[in-house]
Amino acid sequence: MPGTGGGAGALLEQTLTDLSYSTNTANALIHLYRAEVGKMTAYRQRLDMTTNWSVVTTAGLASFALGDPNNSHATFLFAMFMNYFFLRLEARRFRTYEIAHHRVRIMERFFFPAMLGDRVEPGWHQLLLAELAKPRSPMSRADALGWRLNRNYLWIYAAVLFAWFAKLDLEQPKGWVLEFPAALSLADIGNFPGWLVFLGVFVFYGYLITLAIRAARTYPLEEG
Repeated sequence: MPGTGGGAGALLEQTLTDLSYSTNTANALIHLYRAEVGKMTAYRQRLDMTTNWSVVTTAGLASFALGDPNNSHATFLFAMFMNYFFLRLEARRFRTYEIAHHRVRIMERFFFPAMLGDRVEPGWHQLLLAELAKPRSPMSRADALGWRLNRNYLWIYAAVLFAWFAKLDLEQPKGWVLEFPAALSLADIGNFPGWLVFLGVFVFYGYLITLAIRAARTYPLEEG
């Protein structure tokens, strides 16, 4: 619901300007705006914190796995699991961040233009009231996962995957030649055959890529 502007086609009885707001109303909206911006800042920091946890955990597990030939390559599978845990935690925080972001954008698109003399549609108050009455994120859990993947985690997962392949290769003697399907046994973990481990990893990465592609097409707000 964009602002209508002050052109000749704007109907005065259907628009709002700064004169339409009482002092108390304007102050209340300004304080609400400041509170929502503060919430966005706090959650922006929390998003960065979760990503930092993922990077530090990945680096630590990779150093452990590659530092000793006797350490199992399964360490990288554990790193994949931990990164997915951090990803889900960050996606949940991102959805909460977007609730505040959505409210801020409503006020920036309507309230402040009106205070600066522009004419905006009066119905915008209903948008803000609906958001305050029943807070809801403008994106689904799957979309939030996909957008955090696009921003950060696909790079982290790519690093884990390449490090896993390197670990599998380093465990082999010099002069070893890669041959299929015998090479699938490189990923054996106890009683779990290597082909099953490879299948699980590639299905999981396919799921992540699908989330990332889908989210890139459905993000409801402007990128910020």
